[in-house]
Amino acid sequence: MQSPSPNIKSVFSLKRVLIPITIGLAFSAYSLYASKFDLTVLKGIGISVQYILMALLCMGIRDLMYIVRIRILTEKQLSWKDSWHIVMLWEFASSVTPSMVGGSAFAIYFLYQERLSLGKSTAIVLTTAMLDELFYILTVGLLLLILGTQLIHFENDLPFDLMFFFFLGYGVIIAMTTFITLGIFVAPRGIKKILVKLFSFSFLKKWQKNMEKIGDELIITSIELKGKSFSFWVKAFVSTALTWTARFMVLNFLILALNPELGFHLLQQLLIFAKQLVMWVILLISPTPGASGIAELSFAAFFKNDFPAHSHAAVAVLWRAISYYPYLAIGLIVLPVWLRKLQKR
Repeated sequence: MQSPSPNIKSVFSLKRVLIPITIGLAFSAYSLYASKFDLTVLKGIGISVQYILMALLCMGIRDLMYIVRIRILTEKQLSWKDSWHIVMLWEFASSVTPSMVGGSAFAIYFLYQERLSLGKSTAIVLTTAMLDELFYILTVGLLLLILGTQLIHFENDLPFDLMFFFFLGYGVIIAMTTFITLGIFVAPRGIKKILVKLFSFSFLKKWQKNMEKIGDELIITSIELKGKSFSFWVKAFVSTALTWTARFMVLNFLILALNPELGFHLLQQLLIFAKQLVMWVILLISPTPGASGIAELSFAAFFKNDFPAHSHAAVAVLWRAISYYPYLAIGLIVLPVWLRKLQKR
């Protein structure tokens, strides 16, 4: 096991961390300004404390299931405390990097520094990506069967064809998941050869080395995951399904909190859940840290009719205050503690 790089503190310096946080908050602030944000509109609205608490409980379940999944995938090589550190740092990295980049590269580093091999760290991160996308594919497919075109056909203010971009993104996710699955379980070396061959053309040549690296990671992951039991995969997928379900249910409960007279009607809740799945595709391609700004604007476009008049911008703040901003604060606390632990080694 290698010791941490001597310039680790410069890589994770306060300045380097605060820059993307500032950029993200600036985008959020602008999006709220553009939507004529006014918190006072919530004063006259009856709010159900019960459903607010349910939303907070869902965030707790989400994080707990992430920790459980890390414990499953590392085969309990990490303690509960170390697993919590990894999850919080992973969420923090995702919050300060563009959504299209994500925190996966940092996650491999975090796991590696917890004394897991590079191969195992890579395998865990690729496996989480595969499980996440598999849950999304299956859930969207199930909701399409239940809701039909209601999944896509709802009023929104987006300046583009929502159906086209959703199914384009859904197709890309299916293609990526198929690629990772084939690379891990069927023919990792064959996939590597295809990648290297495809990027041998002159206009793609400069990315060929990156493709070789990705191919090597697939081979390493395949070796690491070979022979895992059926129960291992069941537990890993169930924890994935629970964490994502809890994550999306946060907004369902927020809507009920501000509209307690609606009551919990299954079909209506499925439609709200489905809208989040559609919105998630848009957030995935956001160039801003943690999808800041894009998330608030998309929220208004998708859910303005689910809240009392003119309150959607204020609710967007509540939503992000529960599901996004806490990870910025926790990350700023956990990161220095974790770095000191590494330096002591």
